[in-house]
Amino acid sequence: MFSHKHHVDGLGLDCRYCHTSVEVSASAGIPPTHTCMSCHSQVWTEAPILEPVRASYRTGKPLEWVRVHDLPDFVYFNHSIHVKKGIGCTTCHGQVDQMPLMRQVNTLFMGWCLECHRSPEKFVRPRDQVFSTDWQPPSNQLEVGRQLVEEYNIQSKTYCSACHR
Repeated sequence: MFSHKHHVDGLGLDCRYCHTSVEVSASAGIPPTHTCMSCHSQVWTEAPILEPVRASYRTGKPLEWVRVHDLPDFVYFNHSIHVKKGIGCTTCHGQVDQMPLMRQVNTLFMGWCLECHRSPEKFVRPRDQVFSTDWQPPSNQLEVGRQLVEEYNIQSKTYCSACHR
């Protein structure tokens, strides 16, 4: 059982520490065991809750993560383009820094995605705030958002083949 609250809010880990490919790949990436062991070979080395991590490290068998945000196979989603265009992790995944156990807070249904694609100015944030879990939109978000949409050359792709490939 992995606690984002402990690791993000408590320890201050950045999303990219575990999700290493989020800026360069369609997939954010699931952390390999050696990422966990970079800390847990030093701290909580005998904690029973971490035995699956230690066993994975000993045997070379990957950890079995439970996928919470699982899109249907017919949907294409690219994390890196959303990051590059200023869409924050919490926009889709919610306040993971407050989740002792990861849960899905948005439907991820097509209508939910289209809301953002049709009005990206409501959701876009400065690129240096994409990984911030405490970023709040300014009172003039629509004005700032319109500027960022232009600056980041955001194209509101709402045609079917943008996501259905």
